[in-house]
Amino acid sequence: MAATLNATPRATRGKNAARVLRSEGRVPAVIYGHGDETRALSVDSLDLERLLSSISVENTLVEVQLEGGDSTRALIREVQWHPFKPIVLHVDFYQIHAGEAIRLNVPVRLDGAPIGVREMGGVLQQVLHELEIECLPRHIPEVVHIDVTDLGMNDSVHVRDVAIRNVTILNDSELSICSVTEPTVAVLPEPPETEDGVGGEVQSELLKRSGEGVDDVPTTDQGG
Repeated sequence: MAATLNATPRATRGKNAARVLRSEGRVPAVIYGHGDETRALSVDSLDLERLLSSISVENTLVEVQLEGGDSTRALIREVQWHPFKPIVLHVDFYQIHAGEAIRLNVPVRLDGAPIGVREMGGVLQQVLHELEIECLPRHIPEVVHIDVTDLGMNDSVHVRDVAIRNVTILNDSELSICSVTEPTVAVLPEPPETEDGVGGEVQSELLKRSGEGVDDVPTTDQGG
């Protein structure tokens, strides 16, 4: 189901016009695609922020409801943010046609606790967090779920192991998505030896004794 966002056509463009819009609590936007003329719009900043916080931006269809009754189904192609503040400066919409396949990225979510982690002490590592897909708009998945419950030690899931109905995955089939690996044990370096063969242990003892000697240094009696 597509999310909905109200939009208003705008006649003026440029930096000054954009500043005026933002001062009025609106965000400049454009909608384009399929060779149609790019249309300049504006959307309410609060409505847009609520939308962005509630959807997966890259793969959620948005019903852009234009003032006057017209509506266009689109994907959000780009969101420009202020470099220092959580403020949206501009948003691009790409309009789609119901019968035309589109390319987009969808997130990958790993479900379950692998046997290799639960019973063998392994570590689950996810290498690929998104899949690039092609499908009709009505078949866009919100997320790709992968069950990793049966993964043992050194087992992996590759792109070739994933099948999504009515969807073509475009990534290299040999790419690894996740794997269960043995935990890495950090090896501390050996302490360096001095020229006469004295190791770190003896050096530490010497330093300790040197520190103790500091307390034995007599102080000047300022009282007499």
